[in-house]
Amino acid sequence: MSGFYFTLLAVLLAGLAARDQLTVAELTARQGARPGVLVTGLAISIATGVAAAWAGSLIAPMLPSNARLFLAALALAFAGGESLLLSPGRSPDEPTRSLGALAIVLLSRQLTDAARFLVFAMAVATNAPVPAALGGALGGAVLLAAAWFAPAFVMQPVLRKLRRFVGAALLLLALFLGLRVLDLV
Repeated sequence: MSGFYFTLLAVLLAGLAARDQLTVAELTARQGARPGVLVTGLAISIATGVAAAWAGSLIAPMLPSNARLFLAALALAFAGGESLLLSPGRSPDEPTRSLGALAIVLLSRQLTDAARFLVFAMAVATNAPVPAALGGALGGAVLLAAAWFAPAFVMQPVLRKLRRFVGAALLLLALFLGLRVLDLV
């Protein structure tokens, strides 16, 4: 059960002020709290959390424990890099009201975001994809629900700075874990 809690906490920290969360917050701030936006966001978050853990479950049984930990360190490095380097970008001048378009945008952003890399890393490192999937799906859903319920809070600039700090911490953790697996620390 600790895999669930660690994954949930990691997703909540890494997903704060992420591109998908800011997309939902900006859309809600402009168009109001449409229930379809919330339902679409929750569905996509749950699906991508489960998909990341499923991908980890396919790879983990093929690797010995040190290789699993090294792959988890690489996923942590990708998560840290995504948090540090990718910014949400400029919000569109005329955002669409289409829930299908929103689903495509959220799916494309979540498949390569720090939170899903962390779900993958936890599923691989622990070889326990079900707790990682549950923690990742719940964490992603909570983040998008927060964006829908409190868009002004999510769009605060201080959260973007916190996101950069979390990204740097993930990179340091990835470096430490990678060096540890290689017996250099």
